[in-house]
Amino acid sequence: MASHRRPKQPSRTRVTVLTATAAAAVALTSQAAHADPKPTQKEVKAQVDTLYEEAEAATEKYNGAKEKQEKLQDQVDGLQDKVARGQGDLNELRSGLGSLASGQYRSGAIDPSVQLFLSADPDSFLDKSSTLDQLSGKQAGALKKVADKQRTLTQQRTEADGKLDDLADTRKVLGERKKEIQGKLAKAQTLLNSLSAKEKAAMAAKEQRANRSHERADLGNDVPESKRAGAALAAAKTKIGSPYVWGATGPSSFDCSGLTQWAYGQAGVGLDRTSQAQANNGTRLSSQSQLKPGDLVLFYGDLHHIGLYAGNGQVLHAPKPGAAVRFEAIGNMPFAFGVRV
Repeated sequence: MASHRRPKQPSRTRVTVLTATAAAAVALTSQAAHADPKPTQKEVKAQVDTLYEEAEAATEKYNGAKEKQEKLQDQVDGLQDKVARGQGDLNELRSGLGSLASGQYRSGAIDPSVQLFLSADPDSFLDKSSTLDQLSGKQAGALKKVADKQRTLTQQRTEADGKLDDLADTRKVLGERKKEIQGKLAKAQTLLNSLSAKEKAAMAAKEQRANRSHERADLGNDVPESKRAGAALAAAKTKIGSPYVWGATGPSSFDCSGLTQWAYGQAGVGLDRTSQAQANNGTRLSSQSQLKPGDLVLFYGDLHHIGLYAGNGQVLHAPKPGAAVRFEAIGNMPFAFGVRV
């Protein structure tokens, strides 16, 4: 006889688990379908180039802050040296007044006016003309020297304190710029690490070909406008192949403004540290047709990149992280203006 027992129904708990599992599978499938595709080699390169450009702009700001820090440190050191010497002079003047007081004490009494010589605030004493009348010319002159020296010392200490505050602020900005640069370079490296070995090799080979551009660069027959410009360009050519390093000023590595500053330094000309400041180190040339070998060439709206015009539409510059000092077509970057030093 056949059984008429009904099949056992799945429990509510089991149904719930199965439903949740199915929902999760659908969700994962949906997420996978909508996930952002892996960026192509071309897209990675574009993002990395943007990050390198931003890092270079931050580098020029870093260079400016570092230059300001160095100048402030020199000023602080000079003021502190003046304060130390001034304090020594003041102590010597006060010692002379103390000897005068000691002499009067041994003779039996100290003149009230001499007691005031040793006060902490000789200025207030000098303001009392009636008291000055009690002093001899020699005594009044001695007291005035003390007051003048003390006044100068107070001014120098105040100025030194102000410079120290400026120095602390500048060091803070320097740290922020450094952190910004390192962050952008780290992000660029992460993007590069996402590429396959084959893609990395292709990008490296392209960069190497660009670094060897000097081997086939046609600089034409243009001649420099001055001997110093020619000497600067000649010096820069000896550094072809040297690596770009942010904040570097040579002689083995450079950033963009570090190279131009070093090159003109070899020609006996002192340029400012940053590209923006170097833009004011000579006569501006608005047209590319005016450029002569050795002239400075500024790029981008904020002037964060600079190089040396080499002739025939070529620029010699320190391009970016991961690249070497090399020639490059001037049209590869947005030209701002030239500068003849």
